[in-house]
Amino acid sequence: MFERRYADGRLERLPDLAAELVRLRVDVIVTGTNIQIAAAQRATATIPIVMVIAVDPVGAGFIASLARPGGNITGLSFDATREIYGKNLALLKEMVPKLSRVGVLGQAQGGFAELEAAARQLNVALEVVDIRSPDDFEGGFAAMAGKRVGAVLVAGGPLTYMRRQQIADFALKYHLPAITLVKEYAQAGLLMSYGPNLPDMYRRAASYVAKILGGAKPAELPVEQPAKFELVINLKTAKALGLTIPQSLLLRADDVIQ
Repeated sequence: MFERRYADGRLERLPDLAAELVRLRVDVIVTGTNIQIAAAQRATATIPIVMVIAVDPVGAGFIASLARPGGNITGLSFDATREIYGKNLALLKEMVPKLSRVGVLGQAQGGFAELEAAARQLNVALEVVDIRSPDDFEGGFAAMAGKRVGAVLVAGGPLTYMRRQQIADFALKYHLPAITLVKEYAQAGLLMSYGPNLPDMYRRAASYVAKILGGAKPAELPVEQPAKFELVINLKTAKALGLTIPQSLLLRADDVIQ
């Protein structure tokens, strides 16, 4: 039996939803990103928690180490490294050869040190727009357009993921090629994505649940990294933006959305 709880974009509801699952005495809690993991962690120190997309879980205080988590939390971790961000920026430059300024849209609580390092290596200037609510999206795109950015990198997170269709619509409205790390954004209408395969990460999270239900202790199950990465290109969006996709990109794509 599964108990599903969704905040529907209202992140302030997460503590109450986590507490409700604890009151129901579920056997395992499976949850996605850091803000959701933190809510579950505050709600229980005994019920096993399986992370799916944790960012720096050691630094966030969720686990003691990747090899030996040491508490009631384990699962999968994905850190947006300089290499991954560099790949995203390089893909944008391949799409827009004269690209020199890139807008960054996302929630910047922890900063974007790895992205900034990748941008310096590629000689690309960044214009960061910090998003706090859906009402900030259009103003953010207008601000980036005013700074004459040539493309946008969308930083993943619960808010941008929930509103990915709205973000894709604004990217088209302001005629800005956009990329992110997660396929579902490209499916919603962003131009490209390059990053880990989320369905694969959720399937791997299910294997943690099976092990825990079979008697394994979360404290002793090492935290794993993504195994599959994919490049997705949305040809419909490219056409709407008046862009011709280089053949070299199309040949490397794992999925092309017509």
